[in-house]
Amino acid sequence: MRHPPRSVLLAVTGAVALVGAALVPVVSASGATPACTVEYTVTSQWDTGFQGSVTITNNMAAVSSWSLAFDFGGGQKVTQGWNAKWSQSGTAVTAVNESWNGSLATGASVSAGFLGSWSGSNTVPTTFKLNGTTCNVDTEPTPTPTPTEPPATGTAPALHVSGAKLVDADGTAHRLLGVNRSGGEFMCVQGYGIWDGPVDDAAIRAIADWKANAVRIPLNEECWLGLSNVKSEYGGANYINAVKELVARVESFGMTPILDLHWTYGQYTGNSAGCSDVHATCQKPMPDAQYTPSFWSSVAGTFKDDPAAVFDLFNEPYPDRATATTTQAWQCWRDGGTCPGIGYQVAGMQDLVDSIRGAGAKNVIMIGGLAYSNDLSQWLTYRPTDPAGNLVAAYHVYNFNTCASESCWNSSLAPVAAQAPLVAGEIGENTCSHAFVDQVMKWFDDRGLSYLGWTWNTWDCSSGPSLISDYTGTPTAYGVGLRDHLQAINP
Repeated sequence: MRHPPRSVLLAVTGAVALVGAALVPVVSASGATPACTVEYTVTSQWDTGFQGSVTITNNMAAVSSWSLAFDFGGGQKVTQGWNAKWSQSGTAVTAVNESWNGSLATGASVSAGFLGSWSGSNTVPTTFKLNGTTCNVDTEPTPTPTPTEPPATGTAPALHVSGAKLVDADGTAHRLLGVNRSGGEFMCVQGYGIWDGPVDDAAIRAIADWKANAVRIPLNEECWLGLSNVKSEYGGANYINAVKELVARVESFGMTPILDLHWTYGQYTGNSAGCSDVHATCQKPMPDAQYTPSFWSSVAGTFKDDPAAVFDLFNEPYPDRATATTTQAWQCWRDGGTCPGIGYQVAGMQDLVDSIRGAGAKNVIMIGGLAYSNDLSQWLTYRPTDPAGNLVAAYHVYNFNTCASESCWNSSLAPVAAQAPLVAGEIGENTCSHAFVDQVMKWFDDRGLSYLGWTWNTWDCSSGPSLISDYTGTPTAYGVGLRDHLQAINP
């Protein structure tokens, strides 16, 4: 879903969840101001991989280029990185500035991140050199307390695909029926926080009280990766820990968390462009090859031991608005690379599936089609290969979409649903009423399919559209349709 105008979002305030700091920070030593300081952070770690970042502060004279050097303790290797040119020889690691971030004034800082593999022990480097000058850092990292998890009051089901159905660990068919909880995709990159409104126990309990069993959580790749354009308090480790806490809280109420990549990097100014900004500040036509595989590798590594978590690869692809033919659009969708009409290198859906499986995660993966996930006409033909066999077709429908009638659903959705699980990750209408979503829910109910309403936020129902008027769960005239229906079918 495209979001309300910026003026609407600016008026929205709420609690901000900031949880913890770096997992393994190294900070400057006390005493005289050092020539430079380096903060080394492990933001996420799994069995054989991890995500790390460095924040460099230059306290010397201004420089026009920089090179950071440090040594791993052994068994660690950088596999890919961002915001710097990363290289490694033996245990020696070097990060050299990109063309656009080489200038460091006195007192200025720059951050860069990477994905790495490890074996044995993932020890923290103790000595860093900036342009040959040793930076004054502590040799003993200060451990960060583990974020406090909310008390578990329920258990979310472990899910996998069986034929054309989503099933739980016992093989019982399971429908995802719930809401979207917008905020994590835009608040952080706009500098306002992490969540739009509260996400504490009371706020999540209010969703569960609607008899929802799933919550879709839109995310921002630049915030997760902690890129330099995002305020540190809203990005990197702080963002990751806030997401982990929300996922745990959703699961504690027995609901399925769906982690959705909503906003991504890459400049697109073509047909139907949402913004001209290269940064992840709007919906782009396709994910980017520069950062999105790293995002999903990290997310997958973080949640690979949680079979209740579902991954939604990319919110609303629309390469069909950029390319000349439908065939080109579907090829771009699956294979990525250089796509006609899109000025950045694209990560195709196959690339992202490979990134997730390469991190060792077997979680269920949702994949939306073309036309903002409203077109699944050739989804089966271009469906990526998945060694885990856990792919789900994702569909979005609003009253203003092209495929928004029973005749279209019968012709284009029913064949997909016969061969793969089908989840309508977003349903909604901009009328401040619910006649259209009532029609959608009936069609999906009749076929045992899944759907989630957009969105559990207190915006104006015509601009959002929003399901609630407050975070205790009071429905809008639009949201009352979903609430009453969920409570009727899940008494």
